[in-house]
Amino acid sequence: MNPTLNPGPLARLWSFGEQAIAALEHLQPAAALAARLYVALVFFRSGLTKLRDFETTIALFTDEYQVPLLDPAVAAVAGTAGELLLPVLLALGLAGRFAAAGLFVVNVVAVISLAEIAEPALQAHVFWGSLLAALLLWGPGRWSLDRWAVPALRARLTGRP
Repeated sequence: MNPTLNPGPLARLWSFGEQAIAALEHLQPAAALAARLYVALVFFRSGLTKLRDFETTIALFTDEYQVPLLDPAVAAVAGTAGELLLPVLLALGLAGRFAAAGLFVVNVVAVISLAEIAEPALQAHVFWGSLLAALLLWGPGRWSLDRWAVPALRARLTGRP
């Protein structure tokens, strides 16, 4: 005798799972916006700190940070500019993938340029990098200027919607 499964409970469980996933998908724009704003704030604040005392920033890039391939002054200017400009783009969701990629690079350079990094600081960088990687891969979400601007720009450049 072949035992058969009662499809009723399994079908209900499957349906519940599909409904739960659909409900979670409605949260994606809010989650992408929250990730963009959180990471943008972290990097923008870091850029402001560098800008407030740029002499110390140059000294840190000369003595403490070992940025590969760049002169310390160039690295200080590039890092500060990146931490001030890219977060604004990311927060707005304008050129969101570009901003996420740029901040991902800034994040990686920050980690590799320090000879010693405390475990909590490393974990923070890993978290930020994970959020940036997700934004790079899946885009800035529906609640972004990219969602509106890219199709409008494409239509204007190609002459068709």
